[in-house]
Amino acid sequence: MGDGPVYGLDDGVTVGVEEEFLLVDAETPRTVPRAAAVLARTPEPGVDLTPGGGLYGELLTAQVEAATGTCTTLDALRGQLCDGRRRLAAAADAEGARLISSGTAVLPGDAIPVAPGERFAKIADRYAGVVADYQACGCHVHTGVADRETAVAVVNHLRPWLPTLVALAGNSPFDHGRDSGYQSWRMLDQARFPGSGVPPWFPSAPAYDRQVARLVEAGALIDERMSFWLARPSPRLPTVEVRAGDAAATVDEAVLQAALVRALIRTALSDLRRGREAPAVDDQLCAAATWSAARYGLDGPGVHPVEERAVPATRLLREMLDRVRPALEASGDLARVRAVLAWLARHGSGALRQRAAAAYGLGAVVDVLAEQTAGPCREDEDVTEFL
Repeated sequence: MGDGPVYGLDDGVTVGVEEEFLLVDAETPRTVPRAAAVLARTPEPGVDLTPGGGLYGELLTAQVEAATGTCTTLDALRGQLCDGRRRLAAAADAEGARLISSGTAVLPGDAIPVAPGERFAKIADRYAGVVADYQACGCHVHTGVADRETAVAVVNHLRPWLPTLVALAGNSPFDHGRDSGYQSWRMLDQARFPGSGVPPWFPSAPAYDRQVARLVEAGALIDERMSFWLARPSPRLPTVEVRAGDAAATVDEAVLQAALVRALIRTALSDLRRGREAPAVDDQLCAAATWSAARYGLDGPGVHPVEERAVPATRLLREMLDRVRPALEASGDLARVRAVLAWLARHGSGALRQRAAAAYGLGAVVDVLAEQTAGPCREDEDVTEFL
């Protein structure tokens, strides 16, 4: 919900990532409102670490964000993601806190205040109890496209695949001390806002803009910069932003989301150049697919939005990988994607790893998350060899 950085344009080649994190007390270990103090120990909030990137506050004062600059390779992206995680983790440690990458807060705690600022105050006033303690964190992927009209057309092509990205990235099984039964409780938290989930199909950029303007006029949105859809054209630049994934426990899971999103967008651009329209998928089936992805992740049924029936979620993942394989091969990213997926097959999703740690108590879940968040990016490790 923060303003964040902007990303460059390069027809589906450039990519950037915003990662949202929670701050937990090093002793208790519950979320704590120390974002301002942590950011004060880093380069000045909002100042670029790399072109287009920076460290920022978020809606609640227990949240911080690290944004990369514009990247053309996954190696460069990974390096910038590690840089942001290292800086924030070190600053948090100096403030008696730990940085964790989880879609929701594991343990209950005191109410967390909204960050200062007129826009955040308007959001808190408008959405009231929905915002209260909305400690939800995501992994947002930005990919450059040629123009805004293309961005809207690309989002149409992304619609069937957004639930599969949700399923792959589930990392929020716990909600303030209870096991929700979901792999991505963040999706359920987010669904309480108006107009969340898979976006509608739009015939043009003006049609998209008119719909957003109507939602603002109706009072559902604060302004044209706000929407809660899982993918959208940037409100400022001709880019596409995908917000399907929970905050990624490890940096390589964030890189995986970026690689797949970019490949889906490049595949969509290829289809558009060939005159291939986006498949027609029903809005309610998309909603059902998103719910099933949040509930089961890849470890149960999914909803095929084109065939309109339940199928194994792993089949949907295979279909997505088949679709984007040419794009991954062209960018040289296929081997990396396969390696991360193989690691996930061995170790489980972020949600499953949290539940495994919970056998030793919820404090152990926070310990594991803190280790996973910064572990593969320590200064004394070869950050290119995590896998």
